[in-house]
Amino acid sequence: MSNFNIEDHPHRRLNPLTNDWILVSPHRAKRPWQGQVEKPALDERPKYDPTCYLCAGNERAGGKVNPDYKGTFVFTNDFSALLTDTPHGEVNEGSLFQARSESGICKVICFSEDHSLTIPEMEVADIRKVVDVWCEQFEELGNTDGINYVQIFENKGAIMGCSNPHPHGQIWSSSSVPTEPAKESQTQKAYFDKHGRTLLGDYLKAELDKKERLLAENEHFVALVPYWAVWPFETMIISKRAVQNILQLTDDEKTALADIYKQLTVKYDNLFEVSFAYSAGLHQAPTDGNDYPEWHLHMHFYPPLLRSASVKKFMVGYEMLATPQRDITAEQAAQRLRDLPDVHYKTQINKL
Repeated sequence: MSNFNIEDHPHRRLNPLTNDWILVSPHRAKRPWQGQVEKPALDERPKYDPTCYLCAGNERAGGKVNPDYKGTFVFTNDFSALLTDTPHGEVNEGSLFQARSESGICKVICFSEDHSLTIPEMEVADIRKVVDVWCEQFEELGNTDGINYVQIFENKGAIMGCSNPHPHGQIWSSSSVPTEPAKESQTQKAYFDKHGRTLLGDYLKAELDKKERLLAENEHFVALVPYWAVWPFETMIISKRAVQNILQLTDDEKTALADIYKQLTVKYDNLFEVSFAYSAGLHQAPTDGNDYPEWHLHMHFYPPLLRSASVKKFMVGYEMLATPQRDITAEQAAQRLRDLPDVHYKTQINKL
């Protein structure tokens, strides 16, 4: 019998941030694909779209009119999933029927007035303005009574549920800590209590030593494919300095976050030479007024594409009923992304 080889044989990997296991099946990457094929997203858009709800000067779906903004623009979501005036209440019918009211504030952040842009096509200086808005909103919402967690995120691409192609992200702030950050709070605290260091600080140090899954790096941040990645080209951005939230970043670190955000998403677009879809979000400490020295700022990227611009990974069957599963290894995905040019493919084409 042959010896176990992690690059060829099925195995499980532990995600220490959630304590969840995933199944990795490298041999399945060789199977032919006869399943669903997606239509590639339209890659060319005008700088202004008169039908877009988010373009400057246009009327939104809720009837309000956007100002003639330049750069970033923030407003309360017209169709918020969380509301500030939700009355307090709960259902407590034994252990099997429980419910609690949830209040919060949801906002939309337009990254630019230019309808045609995406983060990888924006200048670092303009992405830095987005980071500044994240900081402003995190501080404002985090200091609001009853808000105990602020989730900053971006859905990019129709196949990730993005209902509008205008460059934008969202912030949902809530009275409770959501499931995924709550799990990360527990694991990071357990690790910090045991070692006196942050989990992601030690993890990042090990990754920098191994260099197997690194994608991009600057003075203050690293982008990599996590060892436990579930999605085919899942990545993380981790701050080199252990900070609990973005308000603790220095001016240089904020610019570095904008820079690594662009570097990573340029790699994504270059992979299949398409505007690469993903859901991404910052994970940081709760805003309930307590101190969380175990928390280490990071950003998750979950893209759905698998083999090409038209074939995506489906989380179905075994993934829904048993455990998440991936075919290509994290190391193979990192190698493919790492080998890509650092210059956006559209810029390269325009130079020809």
